[in-house]
Amino acid sequence: MRPSATLAGYILAATGAALFSTKAIFIKLAFTEEVDAALMLAWRMIFALPFYLTIGAYAWAQRIARGEAPPDKRSIWLAIGTGFVGYYLASQFDFAGLMFISAQLERLVLFTYPLFVMFISWGFYGEPLTRTGLAAAAITYLGLAIVFALDLPEGGRNTVVGTALVLGAAVSFALHQIWARRFMAPLGSALFTSIALTSASFFCILHQLVVGRGNLAASPRFLWLTAGCAIVATVLPTFLVNAGLARISSQAVSMISTLSPVVTIGLAVSILGEPFTVADAIGSSLVLAGVGLYAWGDTRRR
Repeated sequence: MRPSATLAGYILAATGAALFSTKAIFIKLAFTEEVDAALMLAWRMIFALPFYLTIGAYAWAQRIARGEAPPDKRSIWLAIGTGFVGYYLASQFDFAGLMFISAQLERLVLFTYPLFVMFISWGFYGEPLTRTGLAAAAITYLGLAIVFALDLPEGGRNTVVGTALVLGAAVSFALHQIWARRFMAPLGSALFTSIALTSASFFCILHQLVVGRGNLAASPRFLWLTAGCAIVATVLPTFLVNAGLARISSQAVSMISTLSPVVTIGLAVSILGEPFTVADAIGSSLVLAGVGLYAWGDTRRR
């Protein structure tokens, strides 16, 4: 990999991580309209779907214009499966969790996904666990425990339920990171992302049509916020991060994503007015340090 391509990968991943961090803010603002998570997720994907279809059609046409064979069915189904698990399931868990916990806690819990990447890769793909990785996990979960304990007295059962849901999202997104890296090459970044996100969009919209009995009614303010979430916090970052993954390792992307919780915390405090105490700062710093240590150690090992 040329140095220029590697630098481009870091820039793409960092920009994507920063944009991803705005998602929780859009969701929290939209929830003030007294809507549920499934409705917002459906509208988010309705707004995002035309972008994925357009970019996917363009990537397919470019592939044919270069004289390459059409993608094989196996690669297409693997992209669809990755989209179902890594975006549909992850988003359902994440959006539902944000109905119960703060944007800051949500981002910190979701940010533990690189450690799930480590444990899943060890359990299912035989990749070794390292002392650095285990130390990083201990530091991260200590920090998460501090923030969780601070929110528990006030949130009670809501804190437990919300945290469990977002942990489900972290596991789902960890599977996406593992599978995207393994399955992306035959399709290319743009086409793989388009197919995966089109799949996720279909399932999210179908979910609301079935569970919500076809109800898509919403206020204009809600629709504007959902459109912002779709474009700023969904379409742009998914392509940017996957483009980064095509140029640098998933471990490097994980390390760069330490930017995301910092941006979310700043936005949550300044826009949503969420409190941020010294204890919050200590817990958050431990989470960031743990994930950063893991990504740094794994990058050195490779």
